[in-house]
Amino acid sequence: MLTSSIRTYLNKGGNAMNTDIQKEENRFFINDEKGDMIAEITYIPSGDSVITIDHTYVSESLRGQGVAGKLLESVVQEARSKGYKIVPACSYAKAVFDRKSEYQDLLAK
Repeated sequence: MLTSSIRTYLNKGGNAMNTDIQKEENRFFINDEKGDMIAEITYIPSGDSVITIDHTYVSESLRGQGVAGKLLESVVQEARSKGYKIVPACSYAKAVFDRKSEYQDLLAK
């Protein structure tokens, strides 16, 4: 069930493309115009007020355009709004959390 949508504009090879970040339970994702999933980030509940980001995927056609970062930011915004902490288990999420000081307050102890 779709619960939210965030409009993002991507540009690859000079062609602007309109892509929606959609949300379902425990994941944010992007589908292409055919309805095929082309990017996603998933997370699982890991106790009271803690979620674990366990997977990030971006298709080759979208890589290098900041899509994974936008998906991760969607999870971060949701965690902040619900007062949750995050365990960044997938390699991408871990690398970003290691790099971004503004996410440190969300790290689960």
